[in-house]
Amino acid sequence: MLRRPFAQKLYLRALVPALISASFAACATNPVTGDRELSLMSEAQEIQTGRELDAEVRRQMGIYRDAALQQYVNDIGLRLARTSHRPNIPWHFAVVDQPAVNAFALPGGYIYITRGILPYLSNEAELAGVLGHEIGHVTARHSAAAYSKATSAGVGLALLGIFVPSTRPLQGVAETALGVLFLKHGRDDELQADRLGVEYSAKGGWDPEGIAGMLTTLARIDDATGSRRGVPNWLATHPAPADRVQQVRASVAQAKTSVPAQTRARDEAQFLTRIDGIVYGDSPEQGIVRGNSFLHADMRFELRFPEGWEIQNAPSQVAAKAPGEEAYMLLQLAQEASGSLESIAVGGMRNAGLRQVDGGRATINGLEAYVGTYQGTMQGVGEVIVRAAHIAHERRVFIFAGLAPGGVYDRVERSIAQSLRSFEPLSREEAARIQPNRIDLYTVRQGDTWQSIAKRSGEGNVPATTLAIMNNYDVNQEPRPGDRIKIVVSG
Repeated sequence: MLRRPFAQKLYLRALVPALISASFAACATNPVTGDRELSLMSEAQEIQTGRELDAEVRRQMGIYRDAALQQYVNDIGLRLARTSHRPNIPWHFAVVDQPAVNAFALPGGYIYITRGILPYLSNEAELAGVLGHEIGHVTARHSAAAYSKATSAGVGLALLGIFVPSTRPLQGVAETALGVLFLKHGRDDELQADRLGVEYSAKGGWDPEGIAGMLTTLARIDDATGSRRGVPNWLATHPAPADRVQQVRASVAQAKTSVPAQTRARDEAQFLTRIDGIVYGDSPEQGIVRGNSFLHADMRFELRFPEGWEIQNAPSQVAAKAPGEEAYMLLQLAQEASGSLESIAVGGMRNAGLRQVDGGRATINGLEAYVGTYQGTMQGVGEVIVRAAHIAHERRVFIFAGLAPGGVYDRVERSIAQSLRSFEPLSREEAARIQPNRIDLYTVRQGDTWQSIAKRSGEGNVPATTLAIMNNYDVNQEPRPGDRIKIVVSG
């Protein structure tokens, strides 16, 4: 996305109320269990903290531009919240414009669901299960406890680096992101939130099987891809979903005994209609990965990474990792972009703890640049060689850097040089043609397979296994003729 970091400012603003509240820690009654427990935040402080961080979430992550979808999710969330143990706090629900498969909660009743998780849900009952789970984290005060623990321990709001902590020094400040939103809850807290999600869904009129269905889908994602992700997501921040499916079954069975079958809504048709056309994957405003290229419509440029490198598009940088090697490429905006390109480059890299070996002015596809080689030590990697270009484009200075330990650098030097030289501007017409992938609805025909449907989707199509999982199929099952399924199509 290439947005400017704000973690230091957010950390300072958020840490103060936590430290104040820690000074006046007292026992409070847990709204869910009724037990007396140590509380570092009053309810008023919870709400204040949530309100302050909500502004940062909206600025940093973005709210998905679909008023009807936002209203739909908010209505479901409020209906669930009214059945919860804390119906009177000011609840807020929003779909954030992020491709990661995730949902998360802030203290004080601020609940978020990514647009990236919606295509993996099958019906409204599963959506209610996700929202109910996150509401449970708030009602049982898990979010408040995790937030207080993190800030009082001085953790701040920085996330881990995209691939390794060594990527951080090039940014000058902590990795930009809202790490507090993705703090891991303990296993007991997650299981309790699952049970509460079942309870709230059933009381709200939805089929309590929804949360089990959602966990089953997440387990399939886990099996197919593992939990290795470059951006925060449900699989990275929640215990293994496969283990939780069986645990939640007892809660589902109990909830069914108190809710008549005819009142257990699933609303598959309405849910599919609501997500028809939703952006899947990266959006033009955030930059789009297409094969081994990264294209940004708003900033009007294209950059090509080597074939086979794993590319991750994160809020403050685009990063790529060589297969099986400790070698990385990073693209981000320069934080201090005043003065000559040479002064920006040399000063910025010096501040990152890197010493210059060589460097000079250059032209890259018609753009003014300063290209240099640097050496230094980076945590988690050790001694590294860095080849970096500071490129002036559209009143901004972009930093492209390739880095690796000395022994590895020789093997990737040519690839780094090729990618560095591939940074090129786009015309307004070329930028306008960059369109995102979107979800479309399709009725399965006789003879269709997941492979044939995936190929038909066009450029940027998703793997056949992903389409199967997205439609609540086991990866070894083929689609049934007549089924209405979600597919991904090029914009």
